[in-house]
Amino acid sequence: MSGNNGGPWGGGSNNNGGGGNRGGGRGPGNEGPQIPEIDDLMKKGQEQLRVLMGGRGGNSNRPPADGGGGFSRGTFLVGGLVAIGLWLGASVYTVKPEEQSVELFLGEYMQTGQPGLNFAPWPVVTVAEILPVTREQTEDIGVGRSGGDAGLMLTGDENIVDIDFQVVWNINDAAKFLFNLREPQPTIAAVSESAMREIIAQSELSPILNRDRGPIADRLKDLIQLTLDSYDSGVNIVRVNFDKADPPTEVIAAFLDVQAAEQERDQTQKQADAYANRVLAGARGEAAQILEEAEAYRAQVVNEAEGEASRFSAVLTEYKKAPEVTRKRLYLETMEQVLGETNMIILEDTGQGQGVVPYLPLNELRKPATNTGGN
Repeated sequence: MSGNNGGPWGGGSNNNGGGGNRGGGRGPGNEGPQIPEIDDLMKKGQEQLRVLMGGRGGNSNRPPADGGGGFSRGTFLVGGLVAIGLWLGASVYTVKPEEQSVELFLGEYMQTGQPGLNFAPWPVVTVAEILPVTREQTEDIGVGRSGGDAGLMLTGDENIVDIDFQVVWNINDAAKFLFNLREPQPTIAAVSESAMREIIAQSELSPILNRDRGPIADRLKDLIQLTLDSYDSGVNIVRVNFDKADPPTEVIAAFLDVQAAEQERDQTQKQADAYANRVLAGARGEAAQILEEAEAYRAQVVNEAEGEASRFSAVLTEYKKAPEVTRKRLYLETMEQVLGETNMIILEDTGQGQGVVPYLPLNELRKPATNTGGN
């Protein structure tokens, strides 16, 4: 039994701690040599890492130069530089000329970053978001643009009009835009539609379809901006594009009939106004003529009366001078006026009988002569 002290493979000894297998022999029942090989690999790796970190190479059993059992001062220096670089990378950021950034101090708004290089010491100060402030964005509203019935609106004269328009906007304050509006685009669209409905409800259909699109667009822009400013939204309305204003498709035929009837009504009204103006002008002219004739008659009568009064005064003066002569003259003039218009024949009685045949129509003898003289 003593010959088997070295194990079943022989060559063994009783010195179990002396490293009898130092030569690297292996056997099926002895796995001891695998552990030293792994340790050697680990030691070699640590030594190479130490060399790379600025340490000293050599035997792995040699103690570190700094007397420590871990990393060297170079390792900590490199680690610190790497940490500083990572912190600077997280704290320094760039804002483009068309952008603004929003910085938070412990989760609360601190300031707005301007274009260029900005510094926000992380993690105390963080960048919430970088927003494009000069880029124009659009909201389309209407049946043809956004679909649905958003563009169908009721006018002041109880007509329905289909309106398509576009609101162009950008951001003028990134902080207000980010924190005061939960859903910016739906809010802008809702405010724009509401403002347009308010304006259309105060207008009639015909001006909307024909001549008032420009004034409506300007008024709409101001009303949207006023509403968004009341929300402190940080949104700037650039312009409003008023694309279309037409009757709804379902009633376009009836609308055209109504338009034709209105045009015919306007034409008839114009004809009636022209006739009324013509008749009124004639009546006014006739009235003016009557007034002028009456004025002329009045002036004539007054003048004749004044002339008669003057003549009477003159006759009275002459009568006072020669009463008999004046009376005779007045008698003769009066008889001349009275008998001058009387158709009569005076026959002288000779005393020898009637000198004219009784049935001779002497009065009729004068008429042909008068008529002939008149012709």
